[in-house]
Formats: sequence, structure tokens, C-alpha cells
Amino acid sequence: MPRFMTLIRLDENAEYEPPGPEFDERMAALYEEITKAGVMLDTAGLAKTGEGTRVTWNDGKVGYTDGPFTESKEVIGGYSIIQAKDKAEALEWTKRFLEIHPSHWRVSAEVREITEG
Repeated sequence: MPRFMTLIRLDENAEYEPPGPEFDERMAALYEEITKAGVMLDTAGLAKTGEGTRVTWNDGKVGYTDGPFTESKEVIGGYSIIQAKDKAEALEWTKRFLEIHPSHWRVSAEVREITEG
């Protein structure tokens, strides 16, 4: 079965009202369901960009830039790796994940198949 990586994008500087305990309960239920289904392989949130470093390769030289990366409006705030029968199933799980978030939040997800070899 193919594996897919979902990259969760958000505005790191946006002020989001805490969603409350019902959000955590709905997210926990979804994680339990996707894990029991044998789909979830790995997932995690990421530290803010201020704690990161970009490493670049340009003209034969390695460069390092410490965050925050102010030129980035949207950043990758988390990821998941799932194993689904096809892209349609991966998109359905991603849709369900996004629908748990409060409607006033602005969150997007990029779903890409992991190529083998």
C-alpha cells in the first residue's frame, strides 16, 4: 500500500483562541480510529520556526540561517505519515483531520505520496 505524507500548514503568527477540551477529545478519537485502522504510521507537531535552522546549498557552499523565517507567511506546523490504499483514502483522512479544527482557524494540508526507490 502506498504511503502519504501530509504537511500541515498554518500562519505561525496568527492569534488563535484555544479550542477547548472538546477539540482535544475529537482529535484523540480520530487518532485512535486512524491508528486502529492501521493507517497512521507517524505524526507530530513541529517547534516554531524561531527554533529552527535552514541549511542551504548554493554555488558549492553550505549556508545556515537561524529562524524565525519572517519571509514565510505559512509554515509547516506538523506532519503525518499514513499508509492508505490510495490517494482518495489519504485525502478523506486529511479532510476529517481538518474538520476537527475550529471554523475560524486557517489551516491547510498538503498530501503527497511518498515515492519508493
